[in-house]
Amino acid sequence: MQNPSRIYPFVFCLLMLLSSITACSPNPDLQGNGEVYLQGEWQQLPLSNEKQLIEYTTYRYKFSCDSFYMQIETHSKVNNGVDNCTNADHWVEYTKGTYIQRNDTLNLKGQFCNADYSIKQAGGCFRAGVYTETYKMSKKTDSLIVFASTASVIPITARLNKRYTCKPKPL
Repeated sequence: MQNPSRIYPFVFCLLMLLSSITACSPNPDLQGNGEVYLQGEWQQLPLSNEKQLIEYTTYRYKFSCDSFYMQIETHSKVNNGVDNCTNADHWVEYTKGTYIQRNDTLNLKGQFCNADYSIKQAGGCFRAGVYTETYKMSKKTDSLIVFASTASVIPITARLNKRYTCKPKPL
C-alpha cells in the first residue's frame, strides 16, 4: 500500500481542477434578448382620479433587450420633508438595470440614477443605491400592458409609445 501522504496532494489537485472547471463559467459577451413584447418605450396612462389624490406617481419605462430604464415622477400636494428636494409639487427619480420575466412575474433589479442614467451616489436628494421591483404582468393588447406592483395597490396601465427591436450589445 502506498503512503497516504503522497496521495493527498494528488487528490487535492484533482479536486481543485474539477471544481475550477465546473464552478466557474465565463459571463456572456453579449447582453440578453429580453422579452420581445416589452421592447420599446412605455408611458403610464393618466389615473382617472389623480386630481383627487394627495400624492401619486407616474412611470415611464424603456426596455431595450434585457435592460430597463425608468423615470419615476411623483406629484404631491403636501410637503413630505424639511429639505428643498420634496417641497415642490413634483419631483423625478431615475433607475436603470436588468430585468427577468418568469411566467407572469417581471423582476427589475438595478440602481437609482441621475437624469443622464449615470449611477447616483448616496446623499443629495431622493433615493440612491439598489432598486428592485416585482410586477405581475398582464397584456391587454400589443400596445397596452398592466404592471401590477407587489408594493402598491394601484396598477400601472402603460401604452407603448415607440417599439424597439433588440440588438444585443457587447458587455
